[in-house]
Amino acid sequence: MIGRLNHVAIAVKDIAAATAVYKNSLGAVMTEPTPQPEHGVTVVFVTLPNTKIEFLEPLGENSPIAKFLEKNADGGIHHICYEVDDIIEARDRLKAQGARVLGDGNPKIGAHGKPVLFLHPKDFCGTLTELEQA
Repeated sequence: MIGRLNHVAIAVKDIAAATAVYKNSLGAVMTEPTPQPEHGVTVVFVTLPNTKIEFLEPLGENSPIAKFLEKNADGGIHHICYEVDDIIEARDRLKAQGARVLGDGNPKIGAHGKPVLFLHPKDFCGTLTELEQA
């Protein structure tokens, strides 16, 4: 069911500082910061040959990333994202197996303009997992 690894997301307090570290220390190529108000974050993607790294900075007081950073003051890996061919089929199959889909269970449009869903970390080895329509 799962396809390629789309990205690994890292929660950061300061997206400009995080991008500077990756750009200056690692020579990374990245996108411009893009606010995603419907998800409560600003994102930057680091482009790699085989996947991406996504930096997530809180956008607004109700950002889920702000809550994550309260518990993890230095930031850190927030979630991983896998591509799936059919997000509805994947959701229905996972729910039938007992997996919990976060939110209302319906896909939302993610940072790449494609439908995404998040799966409860307790169902996936303690890791928040995002599925993105390929």
